[in-house]
Amino acid sequence: MAGGEKFYVTTPIYYVNDAPHLGHAYTTIACDALTRFRRLDGNDVLFTTGTDEHGQKVENSAKAAGEAPQAFCDRVSQTFRTMNTLLGLDTHDFVRTTEERHIRCATEVWNRIANNGQGDLYLGKYGYYYSIRDEAPYDESELINGKAPTGADVEWVEEENYFFRLSAWQDRLLEFYDSHPDFIGPAARRNEVISFVKAGLKDISISRTSFSWGIPVPNDAKHVMYVWIEALCVYLTGAGYPDIDSEKYNKFWPCSLHMVGKDIVRFHCVYWPAFLMAAGIPVTKRVFGHGWWTVEGQKMSKSLGNFIPPKTLVDKYGLDATRYFVLRELPFGSDGDFSHRAIVNRINGDLANDLGNLAQRVLSMIQRYCEGRVPKAGAFAVADEALLRAAHELLPKLRAEYAMPAYHRALDHLWAVVGDANRYVDEQAPWALRRSDSTRCDTVLYVLAETIRHLAMLIQPVMPTSAGKILDQLAVPGGQRDFEALAAHPLAAGTQLPRPEGVFPRY
Repeated sequence: MAGGEKFYVTTPIYYVNDAPHLGHAYTTIACDALTRFRRLDGNDVLFTTGTDEHGQKVENSAKAAGEAPQAFCDRVSQTFRTMNTLLGLDTHDFVRTTEERHIRCATEVWNRIANNGQGDLYLGKYGYYYSIRDEAPYDESELINGKAPTGADVEWVEEENYFFRLSAWQDRLLEFYDSHPDFIGPAARRNEVISFVKAGLKDISISRTSFSWGIPVPNDAKHVMYVWIEALCVYLTGAGYPDIDSEKYNKFWPCSLHMVGKDIVRFHCVYWPAFLMAAGIPVTKRVFGHGWWTVEGQKMSKSLGNFIPPKTLVDKYGLDATRYFVLRELPFGSDGDFSHRAIVNRINGDLANDLGNLAQRVLSMIQRYCEGRVPKAGAFAVADEALLRAAHELLPKLRAEYAMPAYHRALDHLWAVVGDANRYVDEQAPWALRRSDSTRCDTVLYVLAETIRHLAMLIQPVMPTSAGKILDQLAVPGGQRDFEALAAHPLAAGTQLPRPEGVFPRY
């Protein structure tokens, strides 16, 4: 992973009929942490997100609000930009599906499929149960008590549509999964997708005539593209497509990672690669379907009224604490139930008691015992070398976990060293060494300060503001905070440090 790689990561685009909630924040924080880690590790990174603004549900909502569809989308899309700012996201592009550049991209993909000479696109009659809430068609066999599997109401629809001949892609998709074993993560999602494809694929409708709010089908304007073909093209739009000769496209496509919720894995791992291959476009390298944050066992959603706005958490607990909690609390890829008690326990335990107390007491001792300067180390004892080795070995461990991605395990590694450092403080007792062996005291405090530097550098992707405050108190220059500097720029003895201040207050 280290040094010079090109990396393009995307969130799924936010649906403008939703309200921003913890589920949206979870995906974007995960992508942001990965973006920051990759950039700090010397990679050239592109991170895009955006809003999905077409479809019958949007058209109906705009009408109910007394607004034109575009005005409705302009207003609601801004709420997601505001969420990104609130969460401190380091995004590079925000793509809206109503933008001209996206319309041009989706139109080009459609034309390439239509003209590929394989007959992948044809006109036919379509009858289906349709959920406006889910923007998804369902077979009768999928309904549960007359409703969609998600619990949404459905209605029977018949119309003339364009179809994509997905049935012809079953064997080719299975061959693709076999030759690209890392395409779908985690393993449970991969198994689900392969089982679905092996069960047999049916052709899918990719246009609509029952509403008009969408991108017109080329040369047949009474049809608009179905959202699950045109919205997926947003990832190409973010990479500069259809300008295939552009530096941006050649640098970042195929996309390195689509981070999505597990409920839309099928669209991204079955339909999307088939569309891309049919259009003669390289397929995304990896799709990761993470789990859901639930409230009392139910997925958060606007329709259920159980969503937690990100602003509520940030206002109550702080941005970095919120980011830390959502990435530490759950094994990434699994579901988990949200509780305020759990986040308070993480703040008071992991942040205030463990890392915060470590930094505060070590820096306070340096201020008192060393005139506020980085102490000069003498010969290292076995215990010193063990703690420094644990700190130095963190980066390769984190590279492996971020590659999965497995944020919870990456943070487990970091907090294992936090625990080692706290035990080292108690065992070495620098407050007692100060009276009996000042040289040894200085060595112990140097080892601790250098360990804290490693920890602060490596928590930057998850808690950039808090990590920055710790690095400020260690007087680490702004230009020496990337991962190359971990080995290249250890703390210099004699460096004057500012007076320490607590970084993680108890809640």
